[in-house]
Amino acid sequence: MLSESRRDFAGWKSEPGKPLPLGATITSEGINFSVFSRNATSITLLFFKKANPKPIAEIPLDAKINRTGDIWHILVIGMDPSIRYAYRADGPFDPKGSGHWFNKENILLDPYARALEGGEIWGGEDGGWRCCIVADDFDWEGDRPLNLSLKDTIIYELHVRGYTVHESSATTNRGTYRGLIEKIPYIKSLGVTAVELMPVFEFNELENKRVNPKTGESLKNFWGYSTMAFFAPKASCASNGWDGNQVKEFKEMVKAFHLAGLEVIIDVVFNHTAESDSDEPVISFRGLDNTIYYALDPESKDYLNLSGCGNTVNCNHPVVQEFILDCLRYWVIEMHVDGFRFDLATILRRDHKGELLPGPSLVDTIEQDPVLAHTKIIAEAWDTQVNQVGGFPGRWAEWNSHYRDDVRRFVRGDKGMVPVLATRIGGSSDLYQASGRRPHNSINYITCHDGFTLYDLVSYKKKHNKENGEKNKDGSDHNFSSNSGVEGPTDNSLVEARRLRRIKTFATILMVSHGVPMILAGDEFGRTQRGNNNPYCQDNEISWVNWDFEKKNAGLLRFFQKMVALRKRHPVFRRPHFLTGVDTNHDEHPDVSWHGLEAGKPDWSEDARVLAFVLDGSELPHEKRDDDFCVILNGDQVKHSFEVPPSPTGKAWFRIIDTGKPSPEDILDEDQGKPVIPEKKYPVLPMAAVVFISRRD
Repeated sequence: MLSESRRDFAGWKSEPGKPLPLGATITSEGINFSVFSRNATSITLLFFKKANPKPIAEIPLDAKINRTGDIWHILVIGMDPSIRYAYRADGPFDPKGSGHWFNKENILLDPYARALEGGEIWGGEDGGWRCCIVADDFDWEGDRPLNLSLKDTIIYELHVRGYTVHESSATTNRGTYRGLIEKIPYIKSLGVTAVELMPVFEFNELENKRVNPKTGESLKNFWGYSTMAFFAPKASCASNGWDGNQVKEFKEMVKAFHLAGLEVIIDVVFNHTAESDSDEPVISFRGLDNTIYYALDPESKDYLNLSGCGNTVNCNHPVVQEFILDCLRYWVIEMHVDGFRFDLATILRRDHKGELLPGPSLVDTIEQDPVLAHTKIIAEAWDTQVNQVGGFPGRWAEWNSHYRDDVRRFVRGDKGMVPVLATRIGGSSDLYQASGRRPHNSINYITCHDGFTLYDLVSYKKKHNKENGEKNKDGSDHNFSSNSGVEGPTDNSLVEARRLRRIKTFATILMVSHGVPMILAGDEFGRTQRGNNNPYCQDNEISWVNWDFEKKNAGLLRFFQKMVALRKRHPVFRRPHFLTGVDTNHDEHPDVSWHGLEAGKPDWSEDARVLAFVLDGSELPHEKRDDDFCVILNGDQVKHSFEVPPSPTGKAWFRIIDTGKPSPEDILDEDQGKPVIPEKKYPVLPMAAVVFISRRD
């Protein structure tokens, strides 16, 4: 029987092979190829030489000997692993009837491909995408994911290319994984504990067909939220992305971050793919089994579009669930990443009709998966139809959009924000407490890649996205921003001082809030996107981090570094429970006391725009006692003088932060704090924050 099943193709011998694992696997006997397709009538395996678009051999798989269930497989013996491969799938083509898109002329990528050929040079011509065969032979030298406590995490979100591609980055390998390695000392100096990388799965930056109406230049898919291959790191983000070397370079980057004590979280996009709507190319899933991988309208068989990007992945089909789990496990086991941020994660809870599942879904499966048990799982807890912030189960953390909007509105001076600001600072108990979750389930952020930078948030009242080629219709219109008196760039020193003060106030609120803070790369030294709040297509200085600002705004950078360090030194800002105003250790002082312009008199009214609070450092279960802190926030347009509440111990307060003061007086080392005279009120400038410390012995 074995001899009957052995065949020769182009000088290579073959045997039936095995259905698992899926993908191309190097074994002692040869290379095993395995791909899923339930509805194909035939599958053909294609082989290519490097950089050659025409196949050198085609192996039609025999359904009798090369198929187990719905998986097609073959073992090829004697083949050089440098050969590239792809598939053809034949079957019914009936997009509006059965929903199938089979076409034997289409060359299809293996969904489990570990690396792709065709996109080695960023912005280079598409030479045809093919799958590479990659050996898992990297020497990790004992490296493992770090598994740092989520409670103590501080996240730094960045774009691999955009972070170092600008000539000012002073890196040898600009715009690459190795470029990030060169920036590790700087990232470490910020005090953050994790980098969160925007999409690194292979995508085609040339898929955007729009042009910049201002310059006439072609726009790109810069951000990468359009995945082609979920197991393959982006080749053009490697200094040498040829021959699968991008896998090695990505691993080298992770290993280097881990050696520096920094975790690596990656942004993953399972809600839609690069195949987008029916007018876009057939790349992989659509040609292999469209009705399995995508959610289709039951009548028209059009793609459901709950992502806003043309299609919706059928995430809760058992086959698709297993694919996504295999992918996540691969990036943890083989690539050593420490966690994932899931784009539009509410789609992971939808069925094939786009309806939210009333019971368990992929979200629950990911949470309970034993391989992923210690990884960080972070949801963007919404899609185009519904916001589920606060609604994800168990250990899921969530980007807290309520925190973002409420803090923005307070610092803009909106009415009615004082009560909700107190709730956000206390860990967002309204969202997480009832389900038994903790403050660290909330990822607190003011800005992220999607929207204004922190400098633009205080410099633009409206978005300025015309260069995206969509007539300024793209991007959110609900930014809760303020231009501080002038729209955009200005030479007005008073306006610039007001902007700088508000940025520091945002940073102060972020770092004293319970939850996990996230900083957008470049915000620490005032990076601008020129008012563009959706630069997904801008591969230029709009999106690139300009490192000249590091020196230009050195005082702001210093403020961020010291603010992060203050948070890390003091567990009073990272308590495992919500701020409730309860005395937990029976010393007659609650964990937090709220105040207004007068001590002991918080103003929760609609017209209130100021808030003060005292944190009792002794209310720390299972931890050592900490110092006490008093925080004063003025969200008003005018200066106010605050009566300073007494410290829980009756000891003196020392001022260590005042965002209304110029650098270096804006933030002081704790042993250099300025004493506060108890009987005098403390003046706080508009949109400023002040922090006092009272030391415990």
